[in-house]
Amino acid sequence: KSRRVAELAVAISRELGIESDSCERAALLAKCDLLTNMVGEFPELQGTMGYYYALHDGEPESVALAITEQYQPRFSGDAVPSSETGAVLAVAEKLDTICGLFVIGQPPTGSKDPFALRRAALGTLRILVEKSLDLNLAQAIKQSLASYEAQGVSVDAETGSQVFEFMLERFRAWYLGEGVSTEVFQAVMELKPERPLDFAMRVNAVQRFSQLPESAALAAANKRVSNILQKENQQHTVVDQALLSEAAEKDLANAVAEMRSVVDPLFEKREYTQGLEKLAAMRPVVDAFFDQVLVMADDDAVRQNRLALLSELRALFLKVADISSLHRS
Repeated sequence: KSRRVAELAVAISRELGIESDSCERAALLAKCDLLTNMVGEFPELQGTMGYYYALHDGEPESVALAITEQYQPRFSGDAVPSSETGAVLAVAEKLDTICGLFVIGQPPTGSKDPFALRRAALGTLRILVEKSLDLNLAQAIKQSLASYEAQGVSVDAETGSQVFEFMLERFRAWYLGEGVSTEVFQAVMELKPERPLDFAMRVNAVQRFSQLPESAALAAANKRVSNILQKENQQHTVVDQALLSEAAEKDLANAVAEMRSVVDPLFEKREYTQGLEKLAAMRPVVDAFFDQVLVMADDDAVRQNRLALLSELRALFLKVADISSLHRS
């Protein structure tokens, strides 16, 4: 386990731009105190004794501190690691445990979670979000599973996606506890962002958006667009300006093009809240389109062109979340 965690800690630290040598050293020493009589007699001192043993043996403070911080957060409301090395080690240690138990077919079932994997998953998410560590969780899971395979363990092809889904679902309980609605969480969950920090930023933005007066109408419009596009065989992928005849559809096409140039740079910088606030201004033109334009026109070319326009409209919002999930039918 120590070799697996060390390998994963190095990979994580390099992705995050954190000094990797101390992360690797801390991981290799992390479980040494479990072999001592002191921890054997007093198990609650695991990590704490490791800290003092490491200092006694001349290890750097960063390594010693990480050894005791690897178990944080230990319980709900507990602090996350204070140091970068400790945060990396804690994430690597928890991911290795979660992945390993999924590999041997021991995930939590119902109310049973004998190995406290839900707590470990939530702890991992808290560390990444509260410490602003922009880790690609899906990739880290793949790296963890690869370490098991390198040690001769057979890993099912679906295990990685199962672990990833399991961990993202921990966000649901977190946000419900903070008063964020299921609809807001689900809007982001539909996209399954691979970076928990990015996931959290999107949830915060959608939460703010959901409180705007325009949000309900735009969510309903997105739901309507989603249903239409799912039912129809859309062939045109680019809007043909020459096929736009109604004033309302021309207005929508212009608004989509203009808004794309405004919000794309914002979304690239993860300024999701500001971007969604800009998109909220589209409500009048979207309402006018549905009031005045028949999407399912008799002319196939016109119909396909209007479907392409709706697809472009929906794509604007999907850069943050599936806003249609906010519509309560």
